Amino acid sequence: MPHSPSPRGGIWTPANVVTCVRILFIPVFMVLCDLSFRGHAEDPSVPLAFAAFVLYMLLSLTDKVDGYLARSRGEVTDFGKFLDPIADKLLVFSALLLLMDMGYVNLWFVFVILVREFLVSALRMVASAAGVVIAADRLGKAKTAVTMVAICFYLFTFAFGALMGDAAASMPLLVSDALMVAAVVLTVVSGAQYFWNGRSVIFS
Repeated sequence: MPHSPSPRGGIWTPANVVTCVRILFIPVFMVLCDLSFRGHAEDPSVPLAFAAFVLYMLLSLTDKVDGYLARSRGEVTDFGKFLDPIADKLLVFSALLLLMDMGYVNLWFVFVILVREFLVSALRMVASAAGVVIAADRLGKAKTAVTMVAICFYLFTFAFGALMGDAAASMPLLVSDALMVAAVVLTVVSGAQYFWNGRSVIFS
C-alpha cells in the first residue's frame, strides 16, 4: 500500500505539531474542568470553569487548523493521518466523561458514541488489511463537529451557571441538550453509513 511522501521536515510539520499540542493540552483541560467542579460542587470556581470552556473551544478549533495546514502546505503525512483522529477522540471522550460525571450528559449517549467509534475503527482496520481505504465522509465530519459544539455549550452552561446561577443557565442547557441529541443521531446515522459503504469488505 503506497505511503504519503515524507515532507522535507520529516514528521514534525506545522500541522503535526499543532495536533501534538492539542493532545498535550487535553490533560490541562481535564484538570481545569475537574477542579472547577470537584470539591466546589455547591460553589463552583467561576474562573476555572470559564478557563476550561475557553481552552476546550480553542482545542476544538485546532482540529480545523492542522487539517488546513497539512493540505495547504502539501504536508499530509501518514503520522498525521494516524494521530489526528486519535486527538479528536481523546478530546471528545475526555470531555464527555467529565460531563457525565458532572451530571450533564446521559450515560447511554456516551455509550452509543463510544460503541460507534469502536465499531468504525474495527471496520477500518479490516478494510485496511484488505487494501481498502474507508475515508471519513461528510456525515462523520458533521458528527464530530456537532459533538464538539455540544460539549462547548455544556461547558459554557456550567461556567455561566456558576457565575449567574442555575436558573440563568436553563436556556443554554436546553440548547446543549438539543445539540447532544443531534450529535447522537448523527453518530448512529454516520456509523450505519460507514458499514453500508464497507459492506463489501464485511461480507467478502
